[in-house]
Amino acid sequence: LQWSSPPEAIERFKSQEIWFPPPQFYEFCRLCNFSSLGELQKFSSSRALEGCERWMPVMLSAADGFIQLLPGDELYPEDPDYTGEKKMVLSTDKKVEDLMKEGGIFHRIVIKNINNVAVYVNIQAKYKHINPLMMNCDNSDYSSRL
Repeated sequence: LQWSSPPEAIERFKSQEIWFPPPQFYEFCRLCNFSSLGELQKFSSSRALEGCERWMPVMLSAADGFIQLLPGDELYPEDPDYTGEKKMVLSTDKKVEDLMKEGGIFHRIVIKNINNVAVYVNIQAKYKHINPLMMNCDNSDYSSRL
């Protein structure tokens, strides 16, 4: 076990010292919005009764990687598989870069390979939540000090 701040964990992920799945990368990017534990606690307390949303990522297999589509993304299906029984996987012959250029409404995690992950979000978060910082694992421009 080792304590790491969100930016430190992302740096360790980028350098391949550790690995965590895309949902955890997304949450580390969300935590990078807060400069201190006190700020995170204040935010958590202020929105605690607002509610939450059930999510089920939908995997889109592209020619050169994968995109985990999340609710609100323009490619997210109207009827996602919340139970996992359908094993819904979408596919395309397009490259990830082309899908990103064609799109405009994003809530997705782009996975080029196991250590090349990026988060893209430009939708309004529901229930007064906060979006993750849009971050590519190749970019180290964050300001969190948690």
